[in-house]
Amino acid sequence: MSDPRQEKLARVLVDYSLEIGPGSRLLISVNGAAGDLARAVYRLALRRGALANVVQSVPGVQEILLKEGSDRQLGFLAPEALCQAREYDAHLMLRAPENTRELSGCDPRKQKLQGLARKPWVKLFYGREKAGRLRWCLTYPPTQALAMEADMSLGEFEDFYYRACLCEARDPVAAWRVVARRQERLARFLSKKREIRLVAPDTDLTVGLAGRRFVNCKGDRNMPDGEVFTSPVEDATEGRVRFTFPVIYNGREVDDVRLVFKAGKVVEASAAKNERFLHEMLDTDPGARRLGEFAVGVNYGIDRFTKSILFDEKIGGTVHMAVGMAFPAAGGKNQSALHWDMICDLRRGGRIEADGRVIQENGRFRRGLL
Repeated sequence: MSDPRQEKLARVLVDYSLEIGPGSRLLISVNGAAGDLARAVYRLALRRGALANVVQSVPGVQEILLKEGSDRQLGFLAPEALCQAREYDAHLMLRAPENTRELSGCDPRKQKLQGLARKPWVKLFYGREKAGRLRWCLTYPPTQALAMEADMSLGEFEDFYYRACLCEARDPVAAWRVVARRQERLARFLSKKREIRLVAPDTDLTVGLAGRRFVNCKGDRNMPDGEVFTSPVEDATEGRVRFTFPVIYNGREVDDVRLVFKAGKVVEASAAKNERFLHEMLDTDPGARRLGEFAVGVNYGIDRFTKSILFDEKIGGTVHMAVGMAFPAAGGKNQSALHWDMICDLRRGGRIEADGRVIQENGRFRRGLL
């Protein structure tokens, strides 16, 4: 018997996140054990009149390529990847890993080469998004692996996931529309600011924002959602930051990351665990040492660290920053094959200042902003 919350989620993804209608060309890409949700979405998309297709990845293939592939093979970008980015007008990405650490034993240099090979896809994909010709959404349906990373049973993680996706509401689509209106106030407020200062333990960082737009993440790109983000001015980040939670990228966990910025560039970097990997990724290309994203988490229903960035970057009372690729939709210009999110928790002794005025303390915004 299928979980009724899954049917609700399918409706959110089809009718709200991707706005699927007659003639919509929808690609559903599945990585891992997300077959049940893929079928529910596919069925509903067909009922809405979409031209839908499902593509399934085979677990383990990526590990084989990274461990046995030559540099030429790692630099190969499959023609169908560019075709998919060009031809579909909606893309749903279902990521349900059976092993979250599958790539932890792979050579960082090879991972970097593969990332560089994806640059043409990244440019095409996000260029079409900026032009309003592509909608996309990413979600992580519950698996044993995700539950174990979060220190939960599978049942507990399922409850956590569907609650974060607002699927326990009678009408989750209506619930997400309420979220969208509330967050829009904050996004508009921040879009008028020239500078943000972040102060927390071992952190004093100033980020330039002049001319940049904050984007309201309201369930139309990630599910669950709950953040507002921008791409900072490329040469206007100054100071130091210590990231509270471990950061995980390509199956590796890097702990106690500390970065120092001058004129927008990372000039010092350290980590208590996997520091070499951190430096390898920061050396991916010239853009990898600059901030591509600055964001504020505002989903106070996500209140615990899960080691899955899709959830953790939305935790209410946190900020996250990504080194690497910027978002053209927010005015960002930084280009990189890397986009690596890192989280700073402000709920105990942190604050955010906007143009010299405190707007958030201990993870809570000033009344009326959110």
